[in-house]
Amino acid sequence: MTAETPVPAPARPVSLTLGAAITALEGAALAVVGVSDMVSALSGQAKQLALNEFGGLVIVLLGVLPILAARALLKERRWGRSPAVLTNSICLPIAYYMVQSGGAMIAVGVVVGLLGLVGIGSLLNPKSTAALYTQHEG
Repeated sequence: MTAETPVPAPARPVSLTLGAAITALEGAALAVVGVSDMVSALSGQAKQLALNEFGGLVIVLLGVLPILAARALLKERRWGRSPAVLTNSICLPIAYYMVQSGGAMIAVGVVVGLLGLVGIGSLLNPKSTAALYTQHEG
């Protein structure tokens, strides 16, 4: 009898890992903004308590989807790419309006825009596509 050696799975491409990391970062930033909104409502800084609490909760939930998509991408699940690309695409108009507001927001807007572009590029990279859409044996 010969021992069959299992064929090692191909390593996850760096572009896919980068896209997942950027998407997770964006999701975490959304969640932080949502929590901040809820805390400001509870501390009395907001005039409409219920509206800010609900709005903060919605923003936190919107931050959860990119985090789940990034986790799916790290596990090479193809469903994670669509919400990840959507999240990165939404960064572009946000960056535009941040840059238009002027001041310190220009630098933040440039960073947000670059993260969005790099995220889209890495998720649509042919190596990422091949890793997500090849048939895995097993």
